[in-house]
Amino acid sequence: MAQKRMIFEEVGARTVPTPQGSLISGKGQGARRAIRAWLMLIFAMVTAMIIVGGLTRLTGSGLSITQWKPISGALPPMTAKAWADAFALYQHSPQYLIENKGMSLQHFQYIYWWEWSHRQLGRTIGLVWALGFFGFWAAGMIPTGWVRRLFALGVLGGLQGAIGWWMVSSGLTGDMTAVASYRLATHLGIGFVILGLTAWFILQMSRSEAALLQARRQGDRKLFGMATGVLHLAFLQVLLGALVAGIDAGRNYPTWPMMNGHFFPEDAFKVDGALWRAFFENAGLVQFVHRMTAYLLVTFGVIVAIRARRSAHASIRGAFAAMGAMLILQMTLGIFTALYAAPLHIAIVHQLGAVLLWVLILRARHTARYPIVGSIRRGTA
Repeated sequence: MAQKRMIFEEVGARTVPTPQGSLISGKGQGARRAIRAWLMLIFAMVTAMIIVGGLTRLTGSGLSITQWKPISGALPPMTAKAWADAFALYQHSPQYLIENKGMSLQHFQYIYWWEWSHRQLGRTIGLVWALGFFGFWAAGMIPTGWVRRLFALGVLGGLQGAIGWWMVSSGLTGDMTAVASYRLATHLGIGFVILGLTAWFILQMSRSEAALLQARRQGDRKLFGMATGVLHLAFLQVLLGALVAGIDAGRNYPTWPMMNGHFFPEDAFKVDGALWRAFFENAGLVQFVHRMTAYLLVTFGVIVAIRARRSAHASIRGAFAAMGAMLILQMTLGIFTALYAAPLHIAIVHQLGAVLLWVLILRARHTARYPIVGSIRRGTA
């Protein structure tokens, strides 16, 4: 039975409940910091995965392992007989028979280690995700509404592994000496989706839900929409870059701004089969579309960055200025990549530039929606 209260009970005698924190914030900031650190580790590993993948392609190593063994394949050949068996499997591939016939075992081991490292890094990323996700979930540390989002990263990672084998298998039949360019574009595209989602989640986890809700009231919806347009155009450019890499189109026209003396390549639609295949298989047309999209992306992105200069928030101005500067730098790297016929060291820096640009676009987009509001008195508004 509830205890009767006196009519003239003093207010000061009442026990005031201690505030338990915002219901919007969900889990404590300690949990958010831990999850953010875990996501940052995944982000670093996915970035390394993209770079190692690029080096694997540039060294012609992607078809050295002709079987897909997600579990047992984690162990490389450990004996001379195991190496001989792996080499024998590769010797039946079109790449060996057409391009690398007579390759030594030592050279095979060189390309094998690149592909094995690429796959092993993928397995390690999956393990880090699984340990983190199920560990945080079992401990009840995942904030409300975040279970599905974090689980989706794991699903995309598993899908990426399957797509990776789908890509490799395209180069193991017929007269293919490399993977199909459109499958390479799909594989790289999913990689950038995973990277982008991870970066966005890191940004979301950097502040509490209550702080984000308050910051959103100060956001610039129009600038957010424009940044979304830049993001979509940049993603298209990533896919086009993969098509260029897939058929080595970057090495066919080592001139700029013209393409071997022409604005539009003369043999742009020369291709076996249906005409639409030229957009995927003709080196001149693929590189032309990649160049034109780059000009469009840089022009639009710089216009958006200039528009952001009118923002009252220094955080927005700074984020979009960084994005605009990186757009120009990335286009410059692309020009040098073409002029020097895509040598390994320049090509990989260009790919790393794409990763950095992708993150800066996401950061600018996030800041447009959730600006960091500073102090007017300190000049950081």
